Formats: sequence, C-alpha cells, structure tokens
Amino acid sequence: MNITDFSVTMSKWSSPAWQTATAAFGSDKLLGVLTLRTDEGVEGHAFLGSSRQGADAFVGPLMQFVKPMVMAANPMDIGGIWAKMWPMTRNVSTNAIGAVDIALWDIMGKVAGLPIHRLLGTCRDRIPAYASSGWLATPEDYAEEALHFRDLGWPAYKIHPHAKAKEDIEICRVVRNAVGDTMDLMLDSMWAYSYEDALRVGRAVEDLDYLWYEDPLTEEDIYNYVKLKSRLDIPILSTEYAPGRLYGMAQWIEQRATDKLRGDVAVTGGITPLIKIAHLAEAFRMKCEIHHGGNSLNNVANLHVIMAMNNCDYYEVFPASGANKFGLVEDVEVDSQGLVYAPEQPGLGYEIDWELIEREKVEVVS
Repeated sequence: MNITDFSVTMSKWSSPAWQTATAAFGSDKLLGVLTLRTDEGVEGHAFLGSSRQGADAFVGPLMQFVKPMVMAANPMDIGGIWAKMWPMTRNVSTNAIGAVDIALWDIMGKVAGLPIHRLLGTCRDRIPAYASSGWLATPEDYAEEALHFRDLGWPAYKIHPHAKAKEDIEICRVVRNAVGDTMDLMLDSMWAYSYEDALRVGRAVEDLDYLWYEDPLTEEDIYNYVKLKSRLDIPILSTEYAPGRLYGMAQWIEQRATDKLRGDVAVTGGITPLIKIAHLAEAFRMKCEIHHGGNSLNNVANLHVIMAMNNCDYYEVFPASGANKFGLVEDVEVDSQGLVYAPEQPGLGYEIDWELIEREKVEVVS
C-alpha cells in the first residue's frame, strides 16, 4: 500500500469570538481537512487548525516540506514516517506534523478494521470529563458556570482565570465555596505569573484543595519550576509546550520540575509521540493529563490515546461552552454521568460532516 494523494480542503469556520485572559479565539478562521489517499482506496483524515489559529497558518510548510516525503510512502510505516517528519519542526509546526500522523493512524485503523485505541492497546472504555472555562468577568460568573456543569453531572471544573494573582485567588475561593467538595477543581494560570506570584497562588489553591495547578510559569523556566514544586504540596501540571516536546520531557522528570506531564496531538505532534509521553510518565508512576486538541477531530484522536493509557484522570472539554466543536456529524459528548466513551468504529471512528465542509469550502490545496 502506498500514499498516492495528499491534499487539504480549506473551509470557513465561523464562530462567536471568545477569549481567555491571554488569548483570543473564534471569529472567522479556516479549518483544513487533510486527506491522504492510498492506491488501495483507503483514505485517512485529520483536521488542521483551531479557533485560535486557522489552517492557513500551517498548510504552506506542510505542502512544501512534508508532502514530498510522505507521497509514495507506505502508510503503515507510521513510526518511520514520524521520525522523518520530526526534524522538519525547524520549518513545520507540530500541528501540521500531528495532522499527518493522525491521518496515518486513521488509515491503519481502517485497514485493520479496528478503532485506533485498540491498536495502541486499550486500557478502558470511558473516562470522566471536566469543563474547562474561558475568560469570565467575575468570580461569581465562574462559580455559576461550575454549578451549571455540576448539575449536568460533570465531576470537575477547571478555571482559566484573569492572569492576575490576587484576582485569581479570589476566583478560586469563590468557586470552591460554591461547589463545596462536590467537584474536583483545577487551576490553569496560562504561564502568567512571576515566581513570587506563582508561589502565592499555589499556596492559596493548595489550601482550597484544588486537584492540580497548571502552567503557573513559562514553559522554559525549569529553574523556578523546581523551586516552586519543592515548596508546594499541590501537584503541578506542566510540559504542554515544553521545548522539544517528547524529547524535552526527560529533563522535567530528572529535575523534578513537574508532578504530571502534559500534551495533546497538536502541540506534541501526533498520536505517535503522545502515547510515548504517556508511557514515559507511567514508567515513573506519574500522571499524564491530555490537553484539548484545538479542533473536533484532534479531540477524537486525543480520546483514542486516553483510552490506551491508565495514567490520565480526565478528558478536557475546552471551552466548556462547546465553541471549539465544528466539522463532525456527531461530536464527542459528555453523558449525564460526566463520562465520555471510547470510539467503536474503525480508525478515528467519527464521521466528518462533508456536506458542511463542501458548503464552506474556500479551496483545495494539493
């Protein structure tokens, strides 16, 4: 089997504008649907782009550098192809490399007649979900949203606060008081703090019994992460954008700079490196919490990885409003028990809404 065609269908993705304290999302973006076709008629697909940064930011380098290497390759050689793509990160985003890797796994699953998580080694068939906030104006707004999802049966809520230490502590306090001990709560500070503020906020959320403290410092500041971790008992979750991604994880573990590892199929560069990070964490008895994927099909790919690992506690729904959902006939949904379930169909196992993609099509890049 060989790859005979490599194209990206660019479609308009319009959604209401929304934000966190450090980033803007939504409005008019382009979603790319990557299609890999083979000489045996099997196709693999992946989505490229997010409501933060559209596919037009990635598709040029993808076609210039990655396509010539992938064309005529055997799509079953996923590990070898990924190893050749990784050095291209000097010129190509991990988002684009990840999309190719996901499409290859989609082909593999379809050929095998199995969902991808079966090929990775299924560990479970469901996982609890947490609602992950965007920016909200007041502490009471965050509390109201947390209570809303608690009433829907969701077991956990993560706060993306205002990125100002005093305000963030107050938001965390108001939300904990609102939900009591009925929900797990997490704080994602989005790399916003100095060491001093990170310590101050960390001690506050530790006292409030938060489950984890995510990204308080910038990802290259291992020195201060080591200091911070040594002075806090609350688990620190970092490495989402760690330099080197898979190849940068060792120093975080060796220097004891984080309690949990982090990644997703977009920022990490596909299913192939993400499952390796999960296994690396497991070897050290560490958790590896999977980050949202930025678009609907990436989140499906994330879900396959989660089902093939024992050391992830939650599936992230970001934003909790569902604003990142686009392009599938049916998306990943959370049930009344707060659970999401393993895909059951071959490959990625979710149907692309081709009618929508065609209706909003801008161009096909090939």
